[in-house]
Amino acid sequence: MDVTRATEYSTDPEIEVREAVPGDYPAVVAFTADTWESGDYIPDAFPQWMADDDPDTRTFVAVDTSAAPPAPESVDGVDPDDVTDLADDRAVGICQAVGLSEHEGWMQAMRVDRDYRGRRLSRALNDAGFHWLYETGRRVARNMVFSWNTSGLGASRVNGFDPGTEFRWVQPAPDADATARTDDAGVVDADPDAAWGFWTDAAARDALDGLALDPSESWALSELTRERLRQAAADDRLLVVSAPDGGVGGFSYRVRTSEREDDDGESRARAEYGVAAWRDPASCDALLAAIRRDAAFVGADTTRVLIPESVEYVSDAALAGADVGEEPDFVMRADLTERHWA
Repeated sequence: MDVTRATEYSTDPEIEVREAVPGDYPAVVAFTADTWESGDYIPDAFPQWMADDDPDTRTFVAVDTSAAPPAPESVDGVDPDDVTDLADDRAVGICQAVGLSEHEGWMQAMRVDRDYRGRRLSRALNDAGFHWLYETGRRVARNMVFSWNTSGLGASRVNGFDPGTEFRWVQPAPDADATARTDDAGVVDADPDAAWGFWTDAAARDALDGLALDPSESWALSELTRERLRQAAADDRLLVVSAPDGGVGGFSYRVRTSEREDDDGESRARAEYGVAAWRDPASCDALLAAIRRDAAFVGADTTRVLIPESVEYVSDAALAGADVGEEPDFVMRADLTERHWA
């Protein structure tokens, strides 16, 4: 178990950063259960993280070596029978680093116990993740911050991230009979190389820094590649539409379909599309209609489609009748070649 002394970024000599272990579970649940009023996904995800033997993922915790972890029976939501080897110290912060490709990393799940905030623990946790990503060959790390989370944005800048890009979700309702309002543009053969040619010269690519939803990490963005589009076409997940004047007018591709519980506790299937890029309103209309039909074909109840955050793209989607998310999300970027670690 690697341990890194965090005193370079913290005035507390009793604070260390190390890789998480299953015995950190009660402490992690104790300080993440009420992150937001709606709860937090980490208490449910942490046991799975510990069970996975994924060489491309590392979960780090900041620990108070002078404090004992909470007793499992004292933490709501923790079954004492599930904790077989309690940690010797108390976890008071957590962060996860994920390698998305040979050169790209993603940082997520940054949380710090309220009683330990203001001691630069997030900086120490981030640097542990940055260092591990760098040592495994990654030279860029990104994260995502909700646009309303100003404290998260500020912490990201302090911790070494620079502004990256922004995007918005749109949610066209699945409809097997969906049609565009006009026939100025329509579905054409799902040629991945034609879609790639469109992407390399698209305003959407410039706006998104070439990023799209990552195929393996559900909330992460990574560079869209030609190979990814070719695989989508081979799996019948690529959608291409024409432009009114001919040629490719836009494309999208389905990344995954997942099951999610709604507010009533019912399971609903959601189809996620890595990016949607188009040339004009007619192409947007045709593309979103194709997405509606595709989502219905795979039995999805809802959709989530990533588009650039711009007046043009957001208004095009609204004009096509798609539900549009209320706020954008921000992606931050850290150049790991510019960082140095002790």
